[in-house]
Amino acid sequence: MIRKRTLDFLVALKENNNRQWFQANKSWYEEVKKDFTNFIDLLALEIRKFDPDIGQVNSHEAMFRIYRDVRFSKDKSPYKNNLGAHIVPGGKKSGLAGYYFHIEPGDIFLAGGLYMPSPDNLKKVRREIFENIEEFLSIIENQEFSDYYRSIWGEKLVNPPAGYPKDFKYVDFLKYKNYTVIRQIPEQMLFKSSLLEEVSDGFRIIYPFNRFLNHAIGHGR
Repeated sequence: MIRKRTLDFLVALKENNNRQWFQANKSWYEEVKKDFTNFIDLLALEIRKFDPDIGQVNSHEAMFRIYRDVRFSKDKSPYKNNLGAHIVPGGKKSGLAGYYFHIEPGDIFLAGGLYMPSPDNLKKVRREIFENIEEFLSIIENQEFSDYYRSIWGEKLVNPPAGYPKDFKYVDFLKYKNYTVIRQIPEQMLFKSSLLEEVSDGFRIIYPFNRFLNHAIGHGR
């Protein structure tokens, strides 16, 4: 479970997103960071039971920094109002599909797949789907997967990508810019002892999807 003080910190930070407040509450943030990384450590152990490719996970490296890059943003708030961690083979900069957990006041979710893949990796995934559509359908139309995640999330191209026939029956699956699935979870779930089981089970359902995507990119399977 996640401690309520962790979510309370994010609520307070959202209302006081400035360096003076953050520095005055730095010890609270360190407490929050420890609570979150402890959970990620446990979560990584559970994920490795069904996806050994993630290897040894450093929870501090998997966690995204709370400091925002404001150089090119109109919003100059110095801190993110959320905690997030990406557990993925090779680390979160590997470009591979993985498992993402996000905590934010009013927006708590788990997600998996490929978000903002490189153009080269996106081309590889589309080619893999086109050439192995039956396998792809067997994953996303699996009852457990479709009940839990419903559909692929994100923007799509208006027209099919170049090089693919417009009359391909499943051409819509080639139009996605991201190959990501998301599951929102209730805020109160954070504080329950069943949180670890809920999140790890959700990620277990994602595993075949991630495996397909990573094989397309050229990793494992």
